[in-house]
Amino acid sequence: MIKYIGSKRALLGQVGSVIQTILPDGGRVCDLFSGSARVGHSLKKLGYQVWSNDHNAYAHTLATGYVQADREVWAEKAGAILAELGQLAPAPGWFTRNFCEEARFFHPDNGARIDAMRERIEQMGLEPELKAVILVSLMEAADRVDSTAGLQMAYMKKWAPRALKPLQLRLPDLLPAVPGGPCVATRADAIEIAPEIEADLVYLDPPYNQHSYLANYHCWESLVLWDKPETYGVARKRIDVRSRKSDFNSKPRIKAALGSVIDNLKAPNLVISFNDEGYLSKEDMEDLLRSRGNVTVLEIPRPRYVGARIGIHNLKGEKVGAVGRLNNVERLFISTAKPVKFDL
Repeated sequence: MIKYIGSKRALLGQVGSVIQTILPDGGRVCDLFSGSARVGHSLKKLGYQVWSNDHNAYAHTLATGYVQADREVWAEKAGAILAELGQLAPAPGWFTRNFCEEARFFHPDNGARIDAMRERIEQMGLEPELKAVILVSLMEAADRVDSTAGLQMAYMKKWAPRALKPLQLRLPDLLPAVPGGPCVATRADAIEIAPEIEADLVYLDPPYNQHSYLANYHCWESLVLWDKPETYGVARKRIDVRSRKSDFNSKPRIKAALGSVIDNLKAPNLVISFNDEGYLSKEDMEDLLRSRGNVTVLEIPRPRYVGARIGIHNLKGEKVGAVGRLNNVERLFISTAKPVKFDL
């Protein structure tokens, strides 16, 4: 799967254990801020009927491929299409110009491959689930040969060694259907869709500070939408990064936004992932959950993302300033219909 700041890859075991403790016999779990789809994919693998949601198109595509699409339906068809795309001649276009020449996220040779493949995908008229699987493959192939520290806000001064390798498509790790019913992926604003959510448990991993996931992963948004938007700045971000703002990235508005989501969910159990670098304190989160009854807080120390550990450099490649703290604390706020003891 793609590199993703805030990804719960390292916490999948703890999150899965918590949910299995609450729902030992399976059930329906909604992941309302699905992001990289790692959590939804993991829960589907555990046999839960998963509903993944995110408001960004690239995240919805990841969830459609990894949560909604079933292996027995699409694996063979997707494999044939990926083989065909791998034989295309490179054809530099919008992607190469913006992200390989005007910016340097990908080597131009790979940019030309991406352009050729993405144009062909658009011409194929694929069914939505199949198209999502193919786009996930292309996204992940591009991610394996990027030249960043994990965010699409800046790129390496010199090409990362992986950026010089040829882009290669692979079939994503599709999962078989689960017995409890079809898994689904939706694309909606969390506040707007919250009243429609009915599940045995809802998992929330909202943005926690001013950094927008759309801004951090704008290349993926443009690759998926293929709308070839106007771009700006050194990073050649989509122009709508300036206008598509979220209350969850606002310190004055995040508590009310998250409170609105929590109050409108029709679910007896709730698990919220939020770390100690976020806009909301432990006390804020407990206040939001107080009316729901039984609340448990688990704290898990974690190293900060690689960019924080590398530090800040100027245009000459010289380190400037000082590296801040190297670790943070990931908290799981758990609200259950009845008292539950957790042993992680």
